[in-house]
Amino acid sequence: MSFSRRNFLIATGVVAASSSVLTACGGSGSDSKSKSKVPSVSGSKTQEIPVGTKADSVGPAPEVKGAVKGGTIYSLDQFDMDHMDPAQIYVSTEGAITVPILRGLTGYKIDEKGGATLVGDAATDAGTMKDGGKTWTFTLKDGVKWEDGSDVSSDDLRHTFERLFASFITEGPRYVQQWLEGGDKYKGPYSGKKLDSIEVDGKTITFHLNEARTDFNFTLAMRGYSLVNKKHDTKEKYDKKPFSCGPYKIGARSIGKSLTYVRNEHWDPKTDAIRNNYPDKYVFQFGFELLASTDRYIADKGNDQYAMSIFNEVAPERIAQVLTNAKLKQRVLTEVDTVTYYWPINMTRIKDVKVRQAINWAWPHQQLQTIRGGASTSELATTILSPVTPGYQKFDLYGVTKKPGGDAAKAKALLKEAGKVGQKLVIAYQSSDNSVKSAVAIKNALEAAGFKVVNKQVDKSTFYTQIGKIDNDFDLFAAGWSPDWPNGYSVFFPCWSGKNIGDGRSNYAQLNDPSVNKAIDAAAKITDVEAANKAWGEVDRQIMELAAVVPDYHSIRNWMHGSKVGNVTYDSGNTCVALCKLYAMK
Repeated sequence: MSFSRRNFLIATGVVAASSSVLTACGGSGSDSKSKSKVPSVSGSKTQEIPVGTKADSVGPAPEVKGAVKGGTIYSLDQFDMDHMDPAQIYVSTEGAITVPILRGLTGYKIDEKGGATLVGDAATDAGTMKDGGKTWTFTLKDGVKWEDGSDVSSDDLRHTFERLFASFITEGPRYVQQWLEGGDKYKGPYSGKKLDSIEVDGKTITFHLNEARTDFNFTLAMRGYSLVNKKHDTKEKYDKKPFSCGPYKIGARSIGKSLTYVRNEHWDPKTDAIRNNYPDKYVFQFGFELLASTDRYIADKGNDQYAMSIFNEVAPERIAQVLTNAKLKQRVLTEVDTVTYYWPINMTRIKDVKVRQAINWAWPHQQLQTIRGGASTSELATTILSPVTPGYQKFDLYGVTKKPGGDAAKAKALLKEAGKVGQKLVIAYQSSDNSVKSAVAIKNALEAAGFKVVNKQVDKSTFYTQIGKIDNDFDLFAAGWSPDWPNGYSVFFPCWSGKNIGDGRSNYAQLNDPSVNKAIDAAAKITDVEAANKAWGEVDRQIMELAAVVPDYHSIRNWMHGSKVGNVTYDSGNTCVALCKLYAMK
């Protein structure tokens, strides 16, 4: 999903694998904890996300060895969440931070090494497929309760999915809305109308889809499809304080400053195969730049000993210090991520392909990597797909490998051919220390190639909302994408199909090329895994030939934490620190 993130992210389906297994990005897994060397994105293997049995879906979640109950886990992070209404969540940080309070029909069960298995979360299992994937049935577990002690009901299940169609839901994933029969005409439940393609019988909910989706159970594991309490649905206001059926609930919130989770006394661990609940509280603290949080982790004093981060990684200025110090390095979780960070080019404003190609040729990949902290933090990107995502094909259309610092002469020559020397570019970036440094490097490189650049800072808490508007004033913007589930479809449809252009959508470049649209639709219908992967690689190349985006880097995460945070583990299903596996050491 889109990161920063996230999020992520439908017209036709891809069978990326069998209905029982999907291939996901593989981090270094347990090997990462040896910290023996910097992991390689292109050298990392993929791992399988199997579909678990009904027994795998039965709670309680396996106990963490050595874990103790009590205490408080803190966080040190840059920014608060733009959205907490599950239907609006399409950013990785928002998905990660809400695991303790939001539950879906399915979810990812994490083992001690961070490996994921798809299981039933609020459902008794990961679903039953019929009609080749056009019909899916799930049964609600007994004993799943909301934070007020009331039962999660079949009415809540129906309401959760019907409210996805409401006009105020603009930011979240669109898969279910497009796949449900009749969804193209449905306007939501608030007028009293039901959607006939959702059938409820007792505790069983059945979805009737307009196309075969063998991966629908993986789709429902997205935080964007977590359950919503019908009685307590406050519509737009739900975004600030969603109702919980997880082990924690919101105790207090100061927008932009802090968010506190306290125990939900009505949560029954026997109903939950995914989550543990060791700390008494989580206190998420916002407003910390990377350098500030890293220095506090290094000092390791007071409550910071019990702190971790959802977003903040080791600051570039401290990467060498931390990763070469054996004692400090023990408190760093290093993982290869699925994300590719890139800079979409606004196709409605920059219409000349030679101008877009010039931007690619001029891009200062190596300088930006240095600002991030070097090869310990990232690998230079030449493609949209990450090397660890199924469908990846290696190619380099703009000379990144030979000239990682950019080729200003080649870029200027293209601008001259186009008659666009002096072309103005308005670049949007987040208002953080690291982003400011990167923006300066980009401005210098593009101006050396003949562009005139205007950099504009955008508030980081609303950044994706602003660049997601159709009528924005930006030519280029920082973004990134992780697959919603591991295949090319969950990258290329949401981000690059002309069918997914609209306010709040993730086709930030507003690319609407008929040949690309046709290729995405065709690849989505291929049932053979190998052939489908090949097709997605070709779609990647096709978009890069149009130069609709500048791929920047594939990420290597380095999350630091306090010395008294126990069991800091990677959640490979949600590509984040596994919050519900942490405990506060005594």
